[in-house]
Amino acid sequence: MGNTFLSLALLLIVHFSMVTFSLKLTTILTDQSALLELKNRVTIDPKNVMATNWSTSTPVCNWFGVSCGFKHHRVTALNLSGLGLVGTLPPHLGNLSFLSLLSIRNNSFHGSLPAQLSDLHRLKYLNFAYNNFNGVISFSLGYLPQLETLNLMENQISGSIPSSIFNISSLQKIYISNNMLSGSIPSVPRDLLSLELIDFNYNNLTGQIPEDMFDHLPNLKELYLSVNMLSGRIPVSLFKCKELQMLSISFNQLEGSLPVEIGNLSMLQYIYVGRNHLEGEIPEQIMNLTLITTFDCSHNNFTGTISAQIGNQKNLEVLNLAGNNFVGTIPPAIFNISSLSIIGLDINKLSGHLPSTLGLWLPNLENFYLDFNNLVGSFPTLISNASQLTLLDMSSNYFSGSIPDNLGNLRNLRILNLADNNLASPGMSFLYSLASCRGLEFLLFGMNPLISGKLPGLIGNLSGSLLEFSAYGCNISGSIPGEIGNLSGLINIELDGNKLTGSIPASIGGLEELQSLSLTQNMLQGSIPYELCNLNKLAFMFLTSNNLSGPIPPCLGNLISLRKLLLGSNMFSSSIPSTLTRITDLLMLNLSSNSLSGPLPIDIGKWKVLTSMDLSNNRFSGDIPIGVVDLKDLTNFSLSNNRLTGSIPESFGDMFSLEFLDLSRNNLSGEIPRSLEKLRYLKCFNVSFNRLHGEIPEGGSFGNYSIESFEGNEALCGAPRLRVPTCKTKPIRSSKARTKLIIYVALPIASTILVVALFIIILKSKKRRDKLQIQEDLLPFGTRRRFSYHELHQATDGFNQSKLLGNGSYGSVYQGTFSDGMTFAVKVFKLELEKAFKSFDVECEVLCTTRHRNLIKIISSCTNNLDFKALVLEFMPNGSLDKWLYSNNHFLDILQRLNIMIDVASALEYLHHGNATLIVHCDLKPSNVLLDEDMVAHLSDFGIAKLLCNDDSMIQTMTMATVGYMAPEYGTEGIVSTKGDVYSFGILVMETLTKRRPTDEMFAGERSLKSWVKDSISSSLNQLADTNLFSATGKDCSAANNCALSILRVGLECCVELPAERPDVKEVVAKLNKIKVEILKDIELVL
Repeated sequence: MGNTFLSLALLLIVHFSMVTFSLKLTTILTDQSALLELKNRVTIDPKNVMATNWSTSTPVCNWFGVSCGFKHHRVTALNLSGLGLVGTLPPHLGNLSFLSLLSIRNNSFHGSLPAQLSDLHRLKYLNFAYNNFNGVISFSLGYLPQLETLNLMENQISGSIPSSIFNISSLQKIYISNNMLSGSIPSVPRDLLSLELIDFNYNNLTGQIPEDMFDHLPNLKELYLSVNMLSGRIPVSLFKCKELQMLSISFNQLEGSLPVEIGNLSMLQYIYVGRNHLEGEIPEQIMNLTLITTFDCSHNNFTGTISAQIGNQKNLEVLNLAGNNFVGTIPPAIFNISSLSIIGLDINKLSGHLPSTLGLWLPNLENFYLDFNNLVGSFPTLISNASQLTLLDMSSNYFSGSIPDNLGNLRNLRILNLADNNLASPGMSFLYSLASCRGLEFLLFGMNPLISGKLPGLIGNLSGSLLEFSAYGCNISGSIPGEIGNLSGLINIELDGNKLTGSIPASIGGLEELQSLSLTQNMLQGSIPYELCNLNKLAFMFLTSNNLSGPIPPCLGNLISLRKLLLGSNMFSSSIPSTLTRITDLLMLNLSSNSLSGPLPIDIGKWKVLTSMDLSNNRFSGDIPIGVVDLKDLTNFSLSNNRLTGSIPESFGDMFSLEFLDLSRNNLSGEIPRSLEKLRYLKCFNVSFNRLHGEIPEGGSFGNYSIESFEGNEALCGAPRLRVPTCKTKPIRSSKARTKLIIYVALPIASTILVVALFIIILKSKKRRDKLQIQEDLLPFGTRRRFSYHELHQATDGFNQSKLLGNGSYGSVYQGTFSDGMTFAVKVFKLELEKAFKSFDVECEVLCTTRHRNLIKIISSCTNNLDFKALVLEFMPNGSLDKWLYSNNHFLDILQRLNIMIDVASALEYLHHGNATLIVHCDLKPSNVLLDEDMVAHLSDFGIAKLLCNDDSMIQTMTMATVGYMAPEYGTEGIVSTKGDVYSFGILVMETLTKRRPTDEMFAGERSLKSWVKDSISSSLNQLADTNLFSATGKDCSAANNCALSILRVGLECCVELPAERPDVKEVVAKLNKIKVEILKDIELVL
């Protein structure tokens, strides 16, 4: 009997052991299955971690990146950070029920976040930072009861912040910065005693910061809300967070004053409140915060004086008060804070002298900004004791006295800007010591007329890293030393407005990186050295107002990167070299006031993007070339005071951009063409002192011209106000003559009517597009002015949210109305992009030269030291394609959409093939397609993408792009090429016709916009196409259907997986134009 019970007990023990083992085996197999599903979703594994390690032949707990618990033998941690993995996350991750740590940081995972993540009830640490996830943050993510750290920063996540996040009582840190989140910040409904850090930086959050938000966050230590669109006042409840150490709310639309309660935050170390609309005085209570290391209140509207108590801040490292309205003197106590590394006092109204001891107690100072104030007095010579100084900007003040000769002690100096003062330097002796600054990159001391003296040959001993040497308006005499050719890294030389003599050194031709050479308004002699023809990167050659002579070197035609060639007011002779027409991207040409002769270049029409050409005051002869009609973008054209003969070409009437046309003082004959009446933008017109005859036109702008435009032509007649004879009509003296006239006149008219009748449909369809080609160039490039930060600030009402046109990954765009009544768009770049814009001004000059009727015109740029960068752009009154596709108040028919696609493709064709520098856009999407008043499409953001050299067809870069539109090779490998633009264009085509975003919720998993169009195109066009598509196509909808199908097929061809199999954009333009011709044959367009 006892043996029986013993046997039964043993049997039960064995049974339960087997069951337990079976349960453990089953649950670990569940974890294994979930991880294998993740492996299947990974499309690229560059280090072969999963391929070589994640195998069913190896226990799961031994897999790379996997950790298991001892008690339950289940997966408790998964860490795959920094492996370069590409793929999506499966919902099966929700089955890892014992997981407490999940980190896939710094990979290239994309797609949406699985909702099943909310099933991980033991999860404490979730880190998906630095990936490409899109979609929204699920509300269910707030159901993770033990979550302590949530990190989703640096993705493409959109939508709003779910309020459920603030229901997680265990939450300690939340990072969701650098995404595309919108909406308002949710309220905090309960006490979150563990929450120490909130990072919402770099999103599109709007609305006010909740007033009571901080009542429930007593232990908050770090708050990051910068670079959003938050408005309203800073809530007073914020200052109940006694543990707060970091306050970052810069780059918003916050207003009101800085509350005095900020003085209660005794633990505060970092204050970033810059780039808002804050006003009033800085509270004195801040001076009681002895732990402060960074105080940045720059670019607000703060007033008053700088408190002398600031000297008590012994831990202060960064003090940035730039861009406000501070007055009075600078407290000397600031310069006694030895911990300071950055002092920014620029763009204020500060006055008075600098203390003579400045520099003695600043051993850590690196950046020192004083520019754009009203400071006076002598240069502080002891500044040379600040041995760590890398940037010193004292420009645009009233400093006087000598520049000290000891600046060479600043061995780390990179940027020295002393321009626009009253400084002196006998013999330019300060340059000698600067040879010791081996890292010097920018040396600017222009507009100091008391400097004078000769440029010493030792400038060749300056830093080989020197990028810019600017000494305009300094009364410098003597010759340019040949040793300047030793500065091999130079990008920009500015020596305008001096008294330089001698010849241009041939050694400048060895500066291979040179992009801008400006020597205007000097007394230079001799010829242009042929060595300058070696400057293959030169974009700007300014040599006007000198005494240069000889012929213009034909080899200048090899400088195909030239955008501006200004050689006016010299003594050049001979003719214009025919080779100059090789520079097909030339924007401005000035050869005026020389002794040039011969005919004008017969192939002058090759300068197709030229906006300004001045050939006046020379000895040119012969007829005006007929090819000049090809200069469609020309706004300023002067041929005055030459020896030109023949008639004024009738084709001048097709140069629709002309604003200034001067043909005076030549030997031109014939009549003034009536075609000129079509030039509606022509403001200045002068044909005086020629041999013209006939009637002066009265239509168009001719009613605005005065007698000075026509005087000196004895045979002209017209309106009495012009003080010329009244035109007389000659009578027809016989019926025979009248019959003859009828035959000569009526027969051609009848023939013309017959031709018109045969092609009337085509002519009607072209009417609107021809009209659209008449585009106004808002501001002639040749007269382009630079805008200051204050002008942009005033034009946009302080970058007010009411002026905001849109936000993107690069920055924000505002509508700006300037003092002269002109309206432009102002694009302000995000601060973190600054490192990408080295040589920003020179690069923007090059971007300004990229001109095409379907590209947004870049009017100008504004850079304020190193902390503000903006572009001034042409304003598009009809907004973006995105607005027209998704707004209920707008619709586009099939032909309008086709025209827009042709416009965009034409812009891409120019960027890829029509420009001297190949440009890949990298970010094609509807919000970057803007429409003018005539619904002509203009592509924007083309200049912020990667600029490629001609020999680079494909490179790797970190250029920004938008999920859903980027080519597969870009998202997986970072490869950028023109074929990537073609892929994005294909997605844009499909979105434009279907009115479905590629990130639409209907596209999840393996289903995408491309696959949906591909699967539906042959069966259900009505479901595929936008309902507004055929609203204006008349009775024949079948033609419109065929057109839509053809366009969608072009879009699919552009989106094939392999880049080599995608068509070139030239082929795309041709196909779309062919589709347009076909639809115009079959339907009647309602104009």
